[in-house]
Amino acid sequence: MFENLTEKLQRTFKSLRGEAKLTEENIGEALGEIRRTLLEADVNIGVVKQLIEQIRAKALGTEVMTALSPGEQVVKVVRDELVDVLGKETAKLKFASQPPTVVLMAGLQGSGKTTTSGKLAAWLKKGGHRPMLVSVDVYRPAAREQLRIVAEAIKGHIYEGAPDAQPNTATVERLAKEARREAVNSGCDTLIVDTAGRLHIDDQLMEEMQSLKKLLNPAEILFVADAMTGQDAVRSADEFHKKLSLTGVVLTKMDGDARGGAALSIRHVTGQPIKFIGVGEKYDALEPFHPDRIVGRILGMGDILSLIERAEERIDKKKAEEFAKKALTGDGFSLEDFRDQLRQVKKLGSLQSIVKMLPSIGPFQGMQQVADKVDEKELVRVEAIINSMTAYERDHHEVINGSRRKRIARGSGTSVQEVNQLLRQYAQMRKMFRSMSKSGFMQKRLAGVKLPGL
Repeated sequence: MFENLTEKLQRTFKSLRGEAKLTEENIGEALGEIRRTLLEADVNIGVVKQLIEQIRAKALGTEVMTALSPGEQVVKVVRDELVDVLGKETAKLKFASQPPTVVLMAGLQGSGKTTTSGKLAAWLKKGGHRPMLVSVDVYRPAAREQLRIVAEAIKGHIYEGAPDAQPNTATVERLAKEARREAVNSGCDTLIVDTAGRLHIDDQLMEEMQSLKKLLNPAEILFVADAMTGQDAVRSADEFHKKLSLTGVVLTKMDGDARGGAALSIRHVTGQPIKFIGVGEKYDALEPFHPDRIVGRILGMGDILSLIERAEERIDKKKAEEFAKKALTGDGFSLEDFRDQLRQVKKLGSLQSIVKMLPSIGPFQGMQQVADKVDEKELVRVEAIINSMTAYERDHHEVINGSRRKRIARGSGTSVQEVNQLLRQYAQMRKMFRSMSKSGFMQKRLAGVKLPGL
Protein backbone atom coordinates (compact mmCIF):
# COMPACT_ATOMS: atom_id res chain seq x y z
CA MET A 1 0.00 0.00 0.00
CA PHE A 2 1.46 3.38 -1.13
CA GLU A 3 5.02 1.99 -1.55
CA ASN A 4 5.82 4.05 -4.67
CA LEU A 5 4.29 7.22 -3.26
CA THR A 6 6.12 6.82 0.06
CA GLU A 7 9.51 6.23 -1.54
CA LYS A 8 9.30 9.22 -3.88
CA LEU A 9 7.99 11.63 -1.25
CA GLN A 10 10.80 10.67 1.11
CA ARG A 11 13.37 11.40 -1.61
CA THR A 12 11.82 14.83 -2.07
CA PHE A 13 11.88 15.61 1.66
CA LYS A 14 15.49 14.41 1.89
CA SER A 15 16.54 16.96 -0.75
CA LEU A 16 15.40 19.77 1.59
CA ARG A 17 17.42 18.63 4.61
CA GLY A 18 20.53 20.53 3.60
CA GLU A 19 18.69 23.83 3.15
CA ALA A 20 19.03 26.54 5.80
CA LYS A 21 15.52 27.88 5.19
CA LEU A 22 12.56 27.55 2.84
CA THR A 23 12.59 29.88 -0.16
CA GLU A 24 10.43 30.32 -3.24
CA GLU A 25 13.11 28.52 -5.22
CA ASN A 26 13.69 25.40 -3.13
CA ILE A 27 10.02 24.98 -2.18
CA GLY A 28 9.16 25.34 -5.89
CA GLU A 29 11.50 22.49 -6.78
CA ALA A 30 10.12 20.32 -3.97
CA LEU A 31 6.52 21.04 -4.96
CA GLY A 32 7.32 20.13 -8.58
CA GLU A 33 8.58 16.75 -7.37
CA ILE A 34 5.56 16.27 -5.11
CA ARG A 35 3.24 17.14 -8.00
CA ARG A 36 4.89 14.59 -10.30
CA THR A 37 4.85 11.98 -7.55
CA LEU A 38 1.13 12.43 -6.88
CA LEU A 39 0.24 12.30 -10.58
CA GLU A 40 2.32 9.14 -11.04
CA ALA A 41 0.42 7.67 -8.06
CA ASP A 42 -2.77 8.18 -10.11
CA VAL A 43 -4.12 10.95 -7.87
CA ASN A 44 -6.92 13.01 -9.44
CA ILE A 45 -5.47 16.13 -11.08
CA GLY A 46 -7.95 18.38 -9.23
CA VAL A 47 -6.75 16.98 -5.92
CA VAL A 48 -3.12 17.49 -6.94
CA LYS A 49 -3.67 21.14 -7.89
CA GLN A 50 -5.49 21.87 -4.64
CA LEU A 51 -2.84 20.13 -2.53
CA ILE A 52 0.09 21.87 -4.22
CA GLU A 53 -1.39 25.34 -3.83
CA GLN A 54 -2.28 24.80 -0.19
CA ILE A 55 1.13 23.34 0.60
CA ARG A 56 2.85 26.26 -1.13
CA ALA A 57 0.79 28.84 0.79
CA LYS A 58 1.35 27.23 4.18
CA ALA A 59 5.00 26.28 3.68
CA LEU A 60 5.91 29.88 2.86
CA GLY A 61 3.38 31.45 5.23
CA THR A 62 3.45 32.31 8.91
CA GLU A 63 1.69 29.11 10.01
CA VAL A 64 4.89 27.08 9.91
CA MET A 65 6.65 26.43 13.24
CA THR A 66 10.01 28.22 13.25
CA ALA A 67 11.56 25.50 15.44
CA LEU A 68 11.37 22.98 12.59
CA SER A 69 13.96 22.47 9.89
CA PRO A 70 12.91 23.18 6.27
CA GLY A 71 12.47 19.47 5.54
CA GLU A 72 10.42 18.97 8.71
CA GLN A 73 8.31 22.02 7.90
CA VAL A 74 7.34 20.62 4.52
CA VAL A 75 6.64 17.16 5.96
CA LYS A 76 4.35 18.72 8.59
CA VAL A 77 2.48 20.81 6.02
CA VAL A 78 2.12 17.87 3.59
CA ARG A 79 0.88 15.66 6.42
CA ASP A 80 -1.74 18.21 7.53
CA GLU A 81 -2.98 18.73 3.98
CA LEU A 82 -3.18 15.00 3.19
CA VAL A 83 -5.16 14.40 6.40
CA ASP A 84 -7.48 17.23 5.35
CA VAL A 85 -8.01 15.64 1.92
CA LEU A 86 -8.74 12.19 3.39
CA GLY A 87 -10.93 13.51 6.22
CA LYS A 88 -9.70 14.65 9.62
CA GLU A 89 -11.67 12.08 11.60
CA THR A 90 -12.40 8.38 11.28
CA ALA A 91 -15.87 8.04 9.76
CA LYS A 92 -18.00 5.62 11.75
CA LEU A 93 -20.79 3.40 10.50
CA LYS A 94 -24.21 4.95 11.11
CA PHE A 95 -26.93 2.88 12.79
CA ALA A 96 -30.68 3.40 12.55
CA SER A 97 -32.60 4.36 15.70
CA GLN A 98 -34.95 1.44 15.03
CA PRO A 99 -33.31 -1.86 13.96
CA PRO A 100 -32.56 -3.38 11.61
CA THR A 101 -30.04 -0.92 10.22
CA VAL A 102 -29.93 -1.43 6.45
CA VAL A 103 -26.56 -1.20 4.69
CA LEU A 104 -26.86 -1.08 0.89
CA MET A 105 -23.69 -2.25 -0.88
CA ALA A 106 -23.20 -0.60 -4.28
CA GLY A 107 -20.54 -0.94 -6.97
CA LEU A 108 -19.58 -2.37 -10.31
CA GLN A 109 -19.17 -6.08 -11.02
CA GLY A 110 -15.81 -7.39 -9.88
CA SER A 111 -15.22 -4.68 -7.29
CA GLY A 112 -15.50 -7.16 -4.41
CA LYS A 113 -19.01 -6.34 -3.13
CA THR A 114 -19.90 -9.89 -2.09
CA THR A 115 -16.66 -10.61 -0.24
CA THR A 116 -16.76 -7.16 1.35
CA SER A 117 -20.35 -7.77 2.49
CA GLY A 118 -19.12 -10.90 4.28
CA LYS A 119 -16.13 -9.05 5.76
CA LEU A 120 -18.42 -6.29 7.02
CA ALA A 121 -20.74 -8.86 8.60
CA ALA A 122 -17.74 -10.51 10.31
CA TRP A 123 -16.54 -7.10 11.55
CA LEU A 124 -20.00 -6.30 12.94
CA LYS A 125 -20.20 -9.71 14.64
CA LYS A 126 -16.89 -9.05 16.33
CA GLY A 127 -18.34 -5.77 17.63
CA GLY A 128 -21.32 -7.52 19.24
CA HIS A 129 -23.88 -6.97 16.47
CA ARG A 130 -26.16 -9.55 14.82
CA PRO A 131 -25.92 -8.91 11.08
CA MET A 132 -27.92 -10.67 8.37
CA LEU A 133 -26.80 -10.94 4.75
CA VAL A 134 -28.97 -11.04 1.65
CA SER A 135 -28.09 -11.04 -2.04
CA VAL A 136 -30.57 -9.36 -4.37
CA ASP A 137 -28.47 -10.11 -7.44
CA VAL A 138 -30.94 -12.30 -9.33
CA TYR A 139 -29.20 -11.81 -12.67
CA ARG A 140 -26.03 -13.86 -12.13
CA PRO A 141 -26.83 -17.50 -11.25
CA ALA A 142 -23.80 -17.90 -8.98
CA ALA A 143 -24.11 -14.58 -7.16
CA ARG A 144 -26.48 -15.67 -4.40
CA GLU A 145 -24.68 -18.99 -3.99
CA GLN A 146 -21.40 -17.10 -3.57
CA LEU A 147 -22.86 -15.04 -0.71
CA ARG A 148 -24.22 -18.22 0.91
CA ILE A 149 -20.70 -19.70 0.90
CA VAL A 150 -19.33 -16.47 2.40
CA ALA A 151 -22.00 -16.48 5.14
CA GLU A 152 -21.18 -20.09 5.92
CA ALA A 153 -17.48 -19.28 6.22
CA ILE A 154 -18.07 -16.50 8.76
CA LYS A 155 -20.89 -18.42 10.50
CA GLY A 156 -23.26 -15.55 9.76
CA HIS A 157 -27.02 -15.27 9.20
CA ILE A 158 -28.25 -15.15 5.61
CA TYR A 159 -31.64 -14.85 3.96
CA GLU A 160 -31.61 -16.88 0.76
CA GLY A 161 -35.20 -16.52 -0.49
CA ALA A 162 -36.89 -18.63 -3.14
CA PRO A 163 -34.47 -20.51 -5.42
CA ASP A 164 -36.58 -19.99 -8.56
CA ALA A 165 -36.61 -16.18 -8.49
CA GLN A 166 -37.20 -14.46 -11.84
CA PRO A 167 -34.45 -12.02 -12.90
CA ASN A 168 -36.34 -8.72 -12.72
CA THR A 169 -36.71 -5.66 -10.49
CA ALA A 170 -39.91 -6.97 -8.90
CA THR A 171 -38.03 -10.03 -7.62
CA VAL A 172 -35.24 -7.83 -6.32
CA GLU A 173 -37.71 -5.73 -4.32
CA ARG A 174 -39.54 -8.80 -3.00
CA LEU A 175 -36.27 -10.36 -1.79
CA ALA A 176 -35.27 -7.12 -0.07
CA LYS A 177 -38.62 -6.79 1.75
CA GLU A 178 -38.61 -10.46 2.83
CA ALA A 179 -35.04 -10.17 4.10
CA ARG A 180 -35.86 -7.12 6.19
CA ARG A 181 -38.88 -8.89 7.68
CA GLU A 182 -36.74 -11.96 8.43
CA ALA A 183 -34.09 -9.76 10.08
CA VAL A 184 -36.75 -8.32 12.41
CA ASN A 185 -38.21 -11.74 13.24
CA SER A 186 -34.80 -13.29 13.97
CA GLY A 187 -33.52 -10.40 16.08
CA CYS A 188 -30.80 -9.29 13.68
CA ASP A 189 -29.92 -5.62 14.16
CA THR A 190 -28.23 -5.08 10.76
CA LEU A 191 -29.21 -6.10 7.23
CA ILE A 192 -26.40 -6.02 4.64
CA VAL A 193 -27.82 -5.99 1.11
CA ASP A 194 -25.44 -7.25 -1.59
CA THR A 195 -26.75 -5.72 -4.82
CA ALA A 196 -26.23 -6.59 -8.47
CA GLY A 197 -23.27 -5.14 -10.30
CA ARG A 198 -22.56 -4.40 -13.94
CA LEU A 199 -19.41 -4.21 -16.01
CA HIS A 200 -20.31 -0.55 -16.49
CA ILE A 201 -22.91 1.91 -15.20
CA ASP A 202 -26.26 1.75 -17.01
CA ASP A 203 -29.77 3.16 -16.49
CA GLN A 204 -31.28 -0.17 -15.39
CA LEU A 205 -28.68 -0.61 -12.65
CA MET A 206 -29.20 2.90 -11.31
CA GLU A 207 -33.00 2.69 -11.44
CA GLU A 208 -32.91 -0.55 -9.49
CA MET A 209 -30.55 0.93 -6.90
CA GLN A 210 -32.79 3.98 -6.54
CA SER A 211 -35.79 1.68 -6.09
CA LEU A 212 -34.00 -0.26 -3.33
CA LYS A 213 -33.02 2.99 -1.63
CA LYS A 214 -36.63 4.18 -1.60
CA LEU A 215 -37.91 0.79 -0.40
CA LEU A 216 -35.37 0.12 2.37
CA ASN A 217 -34.41 3.64 3.51
CA PRO A 218 -30.84 2.50 4.26
CA ALA A 219 -28.77 4.16 6.97
CA GLU A 220 -25.68 3.54 4.83
CA ILE A 221 -25.10 3.30 1.08
CA LEU A 222 -21.52 2.11 0.77
CA PHE A 223 -19.77 2.19 -2.59
CA VAL A 224 -17.31 -0.71 -2.93
CA ALA A 225 -14.40 0.12 -5.23
CA ASP A 226 -11.32 -1.80 -6.31
CA ALA A 227 -8.38 0.47 -5.41
CA MET A 228 -6.28 -1.18 -8.13
CA THR A 229 -8.46 0.42 -10.82
CA GLY A 230 -7.34 3.91 -9.78
CA GLN A 231 -9.19 6.77 -11.44
CA ASP A 232 -11.78 4.40 -12.95
CA ALA A 233 -12.93 3.69 -9.39
CA VAL A 234 -13.07 7.43 -8.68
CA ARG A 235 -15.19 8.13 -11.77
CA SER A 236 -17.58 5.27 -10.94
CA ALA A 237 -17.93 6.49 -7.37
CA ASP A 238 -18.78 9.96 -8.64
CA GLU A 239 -21.51 8.57 -10.93
CA PHE A 240 -23.03 6.43 -8.18
CA HIS A 241 -22.96 9.38 -5.77
CA LYS A 242 -24.81 11.64 -8.19
CA LYS A 243 -27.62 9.08 -8.50
CA LEU A 244 -27.75 7.63 -4.98
CA SER A 245 -26.12 10.09 -2.56
CA LEU A 246 -23.55 7.68 -1.15
CA THR A 247 -22.76 7.81 2.56
CA GLY A 248 -19.34 6.23 2.37
CA VAL A 249 -16.77 4.22 0.43
CA VAL A 250 -15.03 0.88 0.95
CA LEU A 251 -11.75 0.47 -0.93
CA THR A 252 -10.79 -3.14 -1.62
CA LYS A 253 -7.36 -4.57 -2.51
CA MET A 254 -5.54 -1.80 -0.69
CA ASP A 255 -2.84 -4.33 0.21
CA GLY A 256 -1.98 -4.62 -3.46
CA ASP A 257 -2.12 -0.97 -4.59
CA ALA A 258 1.37 0.51 -4.46
CA ARG A 259 0.19 3.86 -5.86
CA GLY A 260 -2.64 4.97 -3.56
CA GLY A 261 -4.24 7.42 -6.00
CA ALA A 262 -7.79 6.17 -5.49
CA ALA A 263 -7.63 6.64 -1.72
CA LEU A 264 -6.41 10.23 -2.10
CA SER A 265 -8.93 11.12 -4.81
CA ILE A 266 -12.23 9.43 -4.04
CA ARG A 267 -13.21 11.49 -1.00
CA HIS A 268 -12.32 14.75 -2.75
CA VAL A 269 -14.43 13.87 -5.79
CA THR A 270 -17.48 12.48 -3.97
CA GLY A 271 -17.24 14.45 -0.74
CA GLN A 272 -18.00 11.20 1.11
CA PRO A 273 -15.63 9.52 3.58
CA ILE A 274 -13.76 6.27 3.10
CA LYS A 275 -15.12 4.11 5.92
CA PHE A 276 -13.29 0.81 5.43
CA ILE A 277 -10.37 -0.64 3.50
CA GLY A 278 -9.86 -4.26 2.47
CA VAL A 279 -6.29 -5.35 3.19
CA GLY A 280 -6.29 -9.03 2.31
CA GLU A 281 -8.33 -12.02 1.20
CA LYS A 282 -9.32 -13.37 4.63
CA TYR A 283 -12.65 -12.40 6.13
CA ASP A 284 -11.01 -10.51 9.00
CA ALA A 285 -8.99 -8.39 6.55
CA LEU A 286 -11.27 -5.35 6.75
CA GLU A 287 -10.12 -2.28 8.68
CA PRO A 288 -11.82 1.00 9.57
CA PHE A 289 -10.20 3.81 7.59
CA HIS A 290 -8.17 6.11 9.85
CA PRO A 291 -7.04 9.13 7.75
CA ASP A 292 -4.21 10.19 10.09
CA ARG A 293 -2.81 6.64 10.23
CA ILE A 294 -2.97 6.22 6.45
CA VAL A 295 -1.13 9.51 6.00
CA GLY A 296 1.49 8.19 8.41
CA ARG A 297 1.98 5.20 6.12
CA ILE A 298 2.17 7.42 3.03
CA LEU A 299 4.88 9.61 4.58
CA GLY A 300 6.87 6.64 5.90
CA MET A 301 5.96 7.31 9.53
CA GLY A 302 4.33 3.90 9.91
CA ASP A 303 1.08 2.94 11.59
CA ILE A 304 2.02 1.57 14.98
CA LEU A 305 -1.47 2.09 16.43
CA SER A 306 -3.09 -0.21 13.85
CA LEU A 307 -0.36 -2.79 14.38
CA ILE A 308 -0.98 -2.73 18.15
CA GLU A 309 -4.73 -3.08 17.60
CA ARG A 310 -4.16 -6.02 15.27
CA ALA A 311 -1.91 -7.65 17.86
CA GLU A 312 -4.48 -7.12 20.63
CA GLU A 313 -7.16 -8.76 18.49
CA ARG A 314 -5.18 -11.75 17.23
CA ILE A 315 -2.43 -12.51 19.75
CA ASP A 316 -3.10 -14.77 22.72
CA LYS A 317 -2.01 -12.47 25.55
CA LYS A 318 -1.64 -15.28 28.08
CA LYS A 319 0.69 -17.28 25.83
CA ALA A 320 2.72 -14.15 25.03
CA GLU A 321 3.15 -13.39 28.73
CA GLU A 322 4.16 -16.98 29.48
CA PHE A 323 6.76 -16.88 26.71
CA ALA A 324 8.11 -13.51 27.94
CA LYS A 325 8.36 -14.84 31.49
CA LYS A 326 10.32 -17.91 30.40
CA ALA A 327 12.62 -15.96 28.10
CA LEU A 328 13.31 -13.02 30.40
CA THR A 329 13.77 -14.84 33.70
CA GLY A 330 16.56 -17.00 32.32
CA ASP A 331 14.60 -20.26 32.53
CA GLY A 332 14.75 -20.54 28.78
CA PHE A 333 12.05 -21.55 26.37
CA SER A 334 11.47 -24.82 24.57
CA LEU A 335 11.04 -25.53 20.87
CA GLU A 336 7.36 -26.02 21.72
CA ASP A 337 7.26 -22.41 22.99
CA PHE A 338 9.17 -21.27 19.91
CA ARG A 339 6.61 -22.93 17.61
CA ASP A 340 3.73 -21.32 19.54
CA GLN A 341 5.29 -17.89 19.07
CA LEU A 342 5.74 -18.49 15.33
CA ARG A 343 2.04 -19.29 15.11
CA GLN A 344 1.21 -16.13 17.04
CA VAL A 345 3.28 -13.96 14.69
CA LYS A 346 1.68 -15.56 11.61
CA LYS A 347 -1.72 -14.38 12.88
CA LEU A 348 -0.56 -10.79 12.36
CA GLY A 349 -0.09 -11.38 8.63
CA SER A 350 2.96 -11.62 6.39
CA LEU A 351 6.26 -10.18 7.53
CA GLN A 352 6.05 -7.67 4.69
CA SER A 353 2.63 -6.43 5.83
CA ILE A 354 3.88 -6.04 9.42
CA VAL A 355 7.00 -4.11 8.37
CA LYS A 356 4.90 -1.77 6.22
CA MET A 357 3.20 -0.59 9.41
CA LEU A 358 6.54 0.35 10.99
CA PRO A 359 8.22 3.71 10.28
CA SER A 360 10.62 3.59 7.34
CA ILE A 361 12.93 6.06 9.07
CA GLY A 362 15.25 5.95 12.10
CA PRO A 363 16.04 2.48 13.50
CA PHE A 364 13.49 0.86 11.17
CA GLN A 365 15.09 2.25 8.00
CA GLY A 366 15.91 -0.52 5.53
CA MET A 367 13.68 -3.11 7.22
CA GLN A 368 11.35 -3.22 4.23
CA GLN A 369 14.19 -4.28 1.95
CA VAL A 370 15.17 -6.99 4.44
CA ALA A 371 11.55 -8.19 4.78
CA ASP A 372 11.17 -8.34 1.00
CA LYS A 373 14.06 -10.80 0.86
CA VAL A 374 12.57 -13.09 3.50
CA ASP A 375 10.95 -16.23 2.11
CA GLU A 376 7.65 -16.65 3.99
CA LYS A 377 7.82 -20.35 3.16
CA GLU A 378 10.82 -20.57 5.49
CA LEU A 379 8.49 -20.07 8.46
CA VAL A 380 6.33 -22.93 7.17
CA ARG A 381 9.43 -25.16 6.94
CA VAL A 382 10.49 -24.22 10.47
CA GLU A 383 7.08 -25.17 11.84
CA ALA A 384 7.11 -28.43 9.84
CA ILE A 385 10.50 -29.34 11.34
CA ILE A 386 9.31 -28.69 14.90
CA ASN A 387 6.07 -30.61 14.21
CA SER A 388 8.16 -33.63 13.17
CA MET A 389 9.82 -33.76 16.58
CA THR A 390 8.40 -35.75 19.48
CA ALA A 391 6.98 -33.84 22.45
CA TYR A 392 10.04 -34.90 24.49
CA GLU A 393 12.44 -33.62 21.81
CA ARG A 394 10.65 -30.26 21.69
CA ASP A 395 11.11 -29.90 25.45
CA HIS A 396 14.66 -31.36 25.53
CA HIS A 397 16.42 -30.22 22.35
CA GLU A 398 19.78 -31.49 23.62
CA VAL A 399 18.73 -35.13 22.96
CA ILE A 400 18.35 -34.53 19.22
CA ASN A 401 21.35 -36.46 17.89
CA GLY A 402 22.33 -37.37 14.34
CA SER A 403 19.83 -40.19 13.83
CA ARG A 404 16.99 -38.14 15.29
CA ARG A 405 17.88 -35.25 12.95
CA LYS A 406 17.66 -37.57 9.93
CA ARG A 407 14.23 -38.78 11.09
CA ILE A 408 12.98 -35.22 11.67
CA ALA A 409 14.24 -34.15 8.23
CA ARG A 410 12.42 -37.07 6.54
CA GLY A 411 9.21 -36.36 8.48
CA SER A 412 9.20 -32.64 7.62
CA GLY A 413 10.24 -33.01 4.00
CA THR A 414 13.38 -30.97 4.62
CA SER A 415 17.12 -31.68 4.80
CA VAL A 416 19.36 -32.46 7.77
CA GLN A 417 21.15 -29.17 7.04
CA GLU A 418 17.88 -27.26 7.50
CA VAL A 419 17.21 -29.08 10.79
CA ASN A 420 20.75 -28.22 11.94
CA GLN A 421 20.26 -24.58 10.97
CA LEU A 422 17.01 -24.32 12.97
CA LEU A 423 18.63 -25.86 16.06
CA ARG A 424 21.59 -23.44 15.78
CA GLN A 425 19.26 -20.43 15.48
CA TYR A 426 17.22 -21.67 18.41
CA ALA A 427 20.35 -22.11 20.54
CA GLN A 428 21.50 -18.58 19.64
CA MET A 429 18.12 -17.14 20.67
CA ARG A 430 18.23 -18.94 24.02
CA LYS A 431 21.75 -17.65 24.60
CA MET A 432 20.76 -14.10 23.71
CA PHE A 433 17.75 -14.09 26.06
CA ARG A 434 19.84 -15.64 28.85
CA SER A 435 22.46 -12.91 28.42
CA MET A 436 19.79 -10.20 28.52
CA SER A 437 18.29 -11.74 31.63
CA LYS A 438 21.61 -11.77 33.47
CA SER A 439 22.37 -8.16 32.59
CA GLY A 440 18.88 -7.00 33.55
CA PHE A 441 18.71 -5.24 30.16
CA MET A 442 15.22 -6.42 29.19
CA GLN A 443 13.80 -5.83 32.66
CA LYS A 444 14.95 -2.22 32.47
CA ARG A 445 13.48 -1.80 28.99
CA LEU A 446 10.18 -3.35 30.09
CA ALA A 447 9.87 -1.32 33.29
CA GLY A 448 6.20 -0.78 33.95
CA VAL A 449 5.13 -3.75 31.82
CA LYS A 450 3.68 -6.26 34.28
CA LEU A 451 4.55 -9.88 33.58
CA PRO A 452 3.37 -12.77 35.75
CA GLY A 453 5.84 -13.56 38.52
CA LEU A 454 8.08 -10.54 37.81
